[in-house]
Amino acid sequence: MANIKYKVCVLTVTYANRWQFLEQVLKRVLSFEQVTHIVVADNASVYSVKDNVALMGDNRVVVLANAENTGSAGGYKQAIEYAYHQTDADLIWLLDDDNLPDENALTCLLDKWSKVAGIDNKKALYCLREDRLPHVKVARGENPDRYYLVPDNFMGFSVFNILKNQLYKLGDKFKKTAAYKDKAMMPYVPYGGLLMHRTLIAAIGYPDERFYLYADDSEYTYRITQWGATIWLIPSCKVTDIDRSQGLTYQAKPFHSHLLDQWSFRTYYAVRNRMYFYSKVAIRSASVFKLNKRLYLAYLWLISICSSKQNEYHKLVSAVNDGLNNRLGKADQEKF
Repeated sequence: MANIKYKVCVLTVTYANRWQFLEQVLKRVLSFEQVTHIVVADNASVYSVKDNVALMGDNRVVVLANAENTGSAGGYKQAIEYAYHQTDADLIWLLDDDNLPDENALTCLLDKWSKVAGIDNKKALYCLREDRLPHVKVARGENPDRYYLVPDNFMGFSVFNILKNQLYKLGDKFKKTAAYKDKAMMPYVPYGGLLMHRTLIAAIGYPDERFYLYADDSEYTYRITQWGATIWLIPSCKVTDIDRSQGLTYQAKPFHSHLLDQWSFRTYYAVRNRMYFYSKVAIRSASVFKLNKRLYLAYLWLISICSSKQNEYHKLVSAVNDGLNNRLGKADQEKF
């Protein structure tokens, strides 16, 4: 084995019946000699993850089995705690169970880690996932402020940004596709693809289990930039999502909203947690935020009538209110 400068611990969370994805990810990261530990948080999968992993015959993989699904927040918290306290890894690499890194992704990341300025607990690196358009735009030089932490927005809507957004879209039609930058700053990122040093964990702690699902990664990684560190998106280091994320295949229809048409427990948590997170970090003017909220909810109310989704609309309003009033945690079924 070659001399290894950094020991890397890979963390992932799985659930349900996703071995077809998890197996591909495990085989890929096991092929990287720098990976000394792999921690799989098993959120009550319907098959034995431990048995399947045992058949792979590699003792670098540890499975933490949970009797119930603790969500992405609980699963990643469990895995990060284990990596921090039970391994001697220098770097922690988070990957969702369907995030397949390119064959050179880790070598690329470690090379960049050595070259990017900053002490270990003042930087983190993030792989490019090309199915996420804002990430691609930022990687090509777009200002991340266009997509992230837009002041006083409600569910992405801001009445005072309508004209500006239309001008952005018009400009996009005539703008030539720019080459990827060497690196680009991000305010926060998803879990999947993030590389950070163990000393950064000591500074920012662990994910907040109260989120359960969605926006827990935004809140957790935003702590990195709040701590004074920088998250660098590295376009040359790529991860491919081999399962399609919710909403990416939705076909827009007149007088419909994906929020109402695709209402589920996932939508509830996404709306509630986004409201909570954004209310803490993106509201500059309470009056402007309230205006955006009223206008967008009025729009969704009209859409709900046209699409016969009034029950879903009322549940969405409940999710909004739960988030704005700090009512987090695993929700009752009636919310969905």
